[in-house]
Amino acid sequence: MRQGRADEYAEFAAARAGHLYRSACLLTAGDTHLAEDLVQETFGRLYVRWGRVCRVGNPAGYAQTVLTRTFLAHQRRRSSRERATDVFPDLPGAADGDAPLRLTLMAALARLPAKDRAVIVLRYWEDRSVEETADVLNVSSAAVRTRCVRALGRLRELLGEDLAEYSRP
Repeated sequence: MRQGRADEYAEFAAARAGHLYRSACLLTAGDTHLAEDLVQETFGRLYVRWGRVCRVGNPAGYAQTVLTRTFLAHQRRRSSRERATDVFPDLPGAADGDAPLRLTLMAALARLPAKDRAVIVLRYWEDRSVEETADVLNVSSAAVRTRCVRALGRLRELLGEDLAEYSRP
């Protein structure tokens, strides 16, 4: 890679790392170690294709797409030795008064299937349109809308009245 493109890539990676990490934490339902691995894999894939990616109109969107697809691929090949846990590590920024709310939301997200979690994160954390989400996940817009409705319904079931006790007056 030429020095100019390498500098451009380094600048892009530095600017997007925090955002991608936060998205990865949500996708992994709080597994910060896996989130770091996913972001690293995303940056590795971007580096290899940076010559083409930098000419794309929205390299940040491309990076988010790569992150989401990397997460879904990881979910498909999860080792049978790995076990999910309901114990969450201390998350950065959780020192404020919203810690119980964040833990409750992360626990509820963890109980959703991977694709439903991806739809929720893309639609409501990344604030993407139905069409953009469908593009990232390689599904139809109708499938995104259906998954969204079902995933939100499942979250409401899981959270029930618990969420009201954490809301601020």
